[in-house]
Amino acid sequence: MIDSALEHLTSALEATMSESRHVMEQIATAIVGCIKDGGKVLLCGNGGSAADCQHVAAEFVNRFRLERSPLPAIALTTDTSILTSVANDYSFDQVFSKQVRSIGVKGDVLIGISTSGRSKNVLMALDVAKEMGLVTVGFTGNDPREMEHKCDLLLRVASTDTPRIQEIHIFCAHLVCDLVERSMFGK
Repeated sequence: MIDSALEHLTSALEATMSESRHVMEQIATAIVGCIKDGGKVLLCGNGGSAADCQHVAAEFVNRFRLERSPLPAIALTTDTSILTSVANDYSFDQVFSKQVRSIGVKGDVLIGISTSGRSKNVLMALDVAKEMGLVTVGFTGNDPREMEHKCDLLLRVASTDTPRIQEIHIFCAHLVCDLVERSMFGK
């Protein structure tokens, strides 16, 4: 079992890197431009992807590899009062889109993470972000479904296995963080 999981991860990672290396560079470039123009990065996702949002936001706000100034990033997955009030008063589908509408501004970057590409709340957030003029970025699996048409930039992992997709998402997000830091702080 371990050998087959490692083989699947390795082949999916190689295929993803072959297909999406330029997308990661474009995502990093969009984030650098956004931050240099006074904008911020917003992130949303569910379950493990929500944890990835928090992880990536922390890499931007604190640091990734370099000692540097904090970069503005917010995981829309963390405020339980907002999440539960929106879910209770409206629907769980709107927990991210209402936050994007509240704090997003034209030129910001929204990163929506959905391994299936079908998470309604992530898709709604991408719709609102696009409507408001944010740069929309998607991280998904092998079947981008509706995300493909909602994202300016889409990182598609070459797998349909949720754990492998999540592992590659965080690997790719780390590469993006590294590219952003090196571009902005030059090492």
